[in-house]
Amino acid sequence: MHIQIINFNLKNLREAEYRAICDTLAPAFAEVPGLISKVWLADQKTNTYGGVYTWLDREAMEAFAKSELFNAVVTHPNLANITSKAFGVLESPTRVTQGLAAAAV
Repeated sequence: MHIQIINFNLKNLREAEYRAICDTLAPAFAEVPGLISKVWLADQKTNTYGGVYTWLDREAMEAFAKSELFNAVVTHPNLANITSKAFGVLESPTRVTQGLAAAAV
């Protein structure tokens, strides 16, 4: 399993508008091959938004990075300062702490 954390700031876009876009895009993300889950993040105080992605494996994450959906996000004119960090998962202790409770693999 692999975790990816993407963060960005909104630029010339109100949070309400951003939330509406997220609601529209959520079904497309639900269909991404190899994506186990996505948690949508929002911190209005610091203007920091993004997602925590749980991937089946690194290959699925890398395939997503080549997709039209990913390109639409990273080239969106209202998203600035985009960062992406990837992490491997220590699966054994994560299972003990129920970190993968939602991931039925």
